[in-house]
Amino acid sequence: MNDLPGAESLLPLPTATFHILVALADRDRHGYSILQDVAARTDGKVRLSAATLYSSIRRMLEQDLITELRDSPDPDSQDERRRYYRLTEFGRRVALAEAQRLTAMLSQARATGLIPKKL
Repeated sequence: MNDLPGAESLLPLPTATFHILVALADRDRHGYSILQDVAARTDGKVRLSAATLYSSIRRMLEQDLITELRDSPDPDSQDERRRYYRLTEFGRRVALAEAQRLTAMLSQARATGLIPKKL
């Protein structure tokens, strides 16, 4: 993880933060879209509340993990109240560092036989 300067200082990430970063990894999204994406990616096992989402977003903005877009990336969007968010380059590095950390933990669990190698 040393090839990702500064990213490891935020690890381990809160679960909600990691899910939000993953949701923003492939495209810009508004808050409700983030909630839907997290629920869909986890088959409903993780459902962020609006309070958790927006307190996480506020902290992530302060940490420069994400940025709020001035204009909607969706030309068909009619709702001016929607705020759209984008992953920053630093946010992408932090998400990658966390994914690498989790992968290493999973490898350790497999190496000890805690979980089957085929899982």
